[in-house]
Amino acid sequence: MKKVVVIIFLLAVSLPLSAQKNLGKDHSKSNVNCKTCHVCDVPTKDDPCLVPCPRENMKTVYESPDKTVDVVSLDELSKKYYPVTFSHRVHAQMSVMSGGCGTCHHYNTSGPIQPCKNCHQMSRNRDDISKPDLEAAYHRQCIGCHREWSHETSCNSCHSPKTGSKNYQKEEVKKKLAGKVHPAMIEPTKIVFETKSEKGSMVTFFHDDHTKKFKIECTSCHKNETCLKCHDSKKVSDEKSKIVKAQKSLDERHKLCFSCHKDDKCGTCHLNKPAEQFDHAKKTGWALNKFHVNLSCAKCHGSKVPYTKRDNNCISCHKGWNNENFKHAVTGLQLNETHLALGCEDCHLEKNFAVKPVCTNCHDSFVYPKQKPGKLVGNK
Repeated sequence: MKKVVVIIFLLAVSLPLSAQKNLGKDHSKSNVNCKTCHVCDVPTKDDPCLVPCPRENMKTVYESPDKTVDVVSLDELSKKYYPVTFSHRVHAQMSVMSGGCGTCHHYNTSGPIQPCKNCHQMSRNRDDISKPDLEAAYHRQCIGCHREWSHETSCNSCHSPKTGSKNYQKEEVKKKLAGKVHPAMIEPTKIVFETKSEKGSMVTFFHDDHTKKFKIECTSCHKNETCLKCHDSKKVSDEKSKIVKAQKSLDERHKLCFSCHKDDKCGTCHLNKPAEQFDHAKKTGWALNKFHVNLSCAKCHGSKVPYTKRDNNCISCHKGWNNENFKHAVTGLQLNETHLALGCEDCHLEKNFAVKPVCTNCHDSFVYPKQKPGKLVGNK
C-alpha cells in the first residue's frame, strides 16, 4: 500500500493545481477523476491498475551526469550558422567540480529541466532588459570557459558558417560526439604542501579522508576553480605564456581549512615532515573494530566539526538493544536456544559490550572465549 501512495503522490505533481489541492481530501469528495490514476474500472489493493509514473523518464538537475542526455544540438538562434552540437554528457561530468547541473540549468525546481527559451526571449528587443535574451544567455554559459581554455574568442570554434559548409550534416556531427565521456578524475590519496611557515614547512592534506570519510563534496573546495586548473590548449613554450600562480594572502590560504580547523593549533597541520594518516587507535586510544571501520566519521560524531569525543560504550549510540530486537549472529556468534532467552546484561555486565562477556553469573568455571554460548557463523 505504501508503494501505491508514493506513486499517487508523484502523479499528483502532474495534475492541475485545483486537483492537487483536493488530493488530501476524501477521494469521494474530490473532483479528481478515477481514470487520472487508474486504467481499470475496479482497482483493488492487489491490482490498483495504476498508470505509469509520469516522472519515470523525467530529467532533473539532480540527475547523475552519467544518465543525462548524451548529445545536444542548439538550432534556434542564428540564420547565419548551422546548429551548435556538443557533448552534453561531457559537460555534465565536468560540472560536478563547479556546482552540478544547476550551474547551467539555474532556477529549476525538483521538476523537469526547463528549456532556456521558457525564460529567455528569442528577441533582443524585450521589455525586461535585466534578463538576457536567449542568444546572450547561451553565450554567457559557454564563452567564459572556452575563452580560458583556448585563449581566444572565435565564433567558428562553436559555430559552423552556412557559407562554405554545404556538406554540414547535423546527424553526422551527433554521431561523432555520441558516447564521449570525460576521463575519470583520479583523486589523490594525499597532497603534501611545502610552505615557508616557521611553525613547520610541510602540510599534509589527506584528500581521500575528506571525500570518503568526511563526505565532503568536491564543490566545497573546488567550486571557484576552472577547467584551466587541469587543461590548457596552449603548450607553455616561452616566458610570456607561462601561467603565474596567484599570490594568496595568509587568510586566503587558510580559508577553506579554517571552516573546520579554526580552533586547531598551527602545529596540528604544520610539521617538518609529511604527516601520517589519522589512526583512530593512536589518536583516541580506541581501535575501530570490523563493525565501525567502514563507517563515516559523521555516523558516530555527527556532522558538526570539529568532532567531539564520544563514549566508547556501545549503548551510548545503540540504545534499546535487547535479546528480542538484536540479532546476535551479526557478531559472528549464533546463540544457542538456552542463551537466546537470556537478557543482554546476563553476559554483558551493565550492558558494557566493549569488554569481554562473563559466564560466572550462571557457570562456576566457564570462561569466554574458551567456552562459547553457541556456534561461530560467517566470516566473523
